[in-house]
Amino acid sequence: MGSSALMSIATRAMFANYAALQTTGHNIANASVTGYSRQEVQLQTANGQFTGAGFFGKGVDVKTVARAFDQFLLRESVATRSMAAFDSERLDRLSQLERVFSGGEQGVGHAAGEFLNAVVDMASHPQDLAARQVVLSRAGDLARRFTTAGEQLDAIQTGVTDALRAAVARVNELSANIAQVNDRIAVAKGTGHTPNDLLDQRDQLIAELGSYMEVTTIPADDGTISVFVGGGQRLVLGAQSLKLDLSPDPYDASRMALGIVETSGVRALPYTLVGSGSVGGLLRFQDDDLVRARTLLGQMASAVASTVNTQQSYGLDLRVPPGSGAPLFAVGAPQALPAQTNARTGTGAFVSNVALTVTDAQQLQASEYSLVNNGSAWVLTRLADGSSQTVVDGSVVDGFRISLGTPAPAATDRYLLQPVTRAASGMARVLDDPRALAAALPVTADTAPANTGSATVSALRVVSTTVNPQNTATITFTNANGAYNWELRDRTTNALVSSGAGTWTAGQPIALNGFELDLAGVPATGDVFTVGKTLYPGSNNGNALAMAALRDALIVGRVGNGAGGLTGGRTVTDAWADAMGDIGVRAQSARTAAEISTQVAANAEQALSERTGVNLDEEAARLMQFQQGYQAAAKVLQIAQSVFDTLLDAAQ
Repeated sequence: MGSSALMSIATRAMFANYAALQTTGHNIANASVTGYSRQEVQLQTANGQFTGAGFFGKGVDVKTVARAFDQFLLRESVATRSMAAFDSERLDRLSQLERVFSGGEQGVGHAAGEFLNAVVDMASHPQDLAARQVVLSRAGDLARRFTTAGEQLDAIQTGVTDALRAAVARVNELSANIAQVNDRIAVAKGTGHTPNDLLDQRDQLIAELGSYMEVTTIPADDGTISVFVGGGQRLVLGAQSLKLDLSPDPYDASRMALGIVETSGVRALPYTLVGSGSVGGLLRFQDDDLVRARTLLGQMASAVASTVNTQQSYGLDLRVPPGSGAPLFAVGAPQALPAQTNARTGTGAFVSNVALTVTDAQQLQASEYSLVNNGSAWVLTRLADGSSQTVVDGSVVDGFRISLGTPAPAATDRYLLQPVTRAASGMARVLDDPRALAAALPVTADTAPANTGSATVSALRVVSTTVNPQNTATITFTNANGAYNWELRDRTTNALVSSGAGTWTAGQPIALNGFELDLAGVPATGDVFTVGKTLYPGSNNGNALAMAALRDALIVGRVGNGAGGLTGGRTVTDAWADAMGDIGVRAQSARTAAEISTQVAANAEQALSERTGVNLDEEAARLMQFQQGYQAAAKVLQIAQSVFDTLLDAAQ
């Protein structure tokens, strides 16, 4: 009986050490496998056998094989990895965007400067067709810079779309795999032991899923784990998984929208809900950074094209007979994009459509707008800063007019307004005849020879297409304090058209008949100034000078002051520099965030590896320990066999 018990103890000891050797060998074999957690055999003392002399031990039992696991460190590793993927993905895209907003000779600012410099040359030689052709060439270069930049932004958007498609396909694959592993774990859980390798596999799948989207996990009693994304939207529940859906944005089909497919339909997941992960980074870039880049570029394109075209319309060209200047540039039209859920007719067309018309391109802001009905009024929200206001049909906001259409939109309709988003992509030079450049002003200012004051004409500007060269303006000062009388007479019949009085103040122009006259010096009583039709447009450069002055004019992003005037604004080159700075700051912030989050993720992964990973030196030491234990148990078995043989011999 004694030898039998001793043999049982030895056998149990050999099995326990063999199990430990097998587990150690498994650890060594998987030391380089990503996501593998160190395993170890858990032993427990076998219940002793009672005898009259007390309890005698019966050896050791293998309780189970457990894996090294730390829920906190695992959760930190997944979360930091997700944030690092978000920052890294966004940085990659912003780096591409930085190359679009480049400085130097390749930038839009340089092209705008070259165009206006060519206008200066034309102003010096208004009759020179070669100088005029250079202006057209530089105008074409400027338009192409804007168009090329717009095309580059489209190419970046295509890259984002492709990356999102690949990421969503992988997320759907991962969620399905997690559900399958959940099912296998639940089945294995019935054995009373944990399937360590399956648990590692699931943790690795969840970690990879976290690199695409921010995830939250909740364990269940059956060993499964439920996975939630997008602020609480379930993606995996037990052995069931849902799929993500990537489809064109409900407003702008050039962008992509993320959703999760549920039994009731597709629930939208905007980037603000997706959170971190590479998918979150891509959506953040698409819906924020890329939109900002498009609107900055479009704001400049609209302001430049409109301002140049307006100034061109004030002048006279070199054709015979001279005519008003035709538009030099065209830009992409403003858009009001209806939501796909808006009311439709039986044929599928939208019942009502909103239209936008640019009224003052200098006041256009670098933003898109949402237009929704709050139940009692239409609310326009500038998405760049969140400012809102109520609007009605015909309201003019930030340099554009909103027309609500007929019939009026339904209260449930929604719109995305894009006054400048596509302006740069559609920019083109539309004037090809160098003679059609309007270098001359339709009117010319003269000083009466008999004037006795020191006042001279310092500048004459046409500020409206209502200027009528057929009318001659005569301005006569009635005292030395700036008081004057004025009259407009038909230059052919000398008939009086209109008259009036005013007071001139130094630094302030005299505005009449669609022009502004600036005086330098001080006029004396009786001094006379006349503004009449330009008799020789071919040699006049007044409008070319006004166009060249746009180089230093504040024409981008101006704001109404509430009194009918405008404040603020930037020059074209300053606006381009500001746009470069805006994108550069975003890229630099993303670069810093990526460096920090990558390091944090590496530290979290290192901490998890130290807790759950395989250390080959430690495993080698354990291997020797369990080998010695196995050899000792074998020796006990040998002695038990010898004792048993001795007993048999004694019994014969």
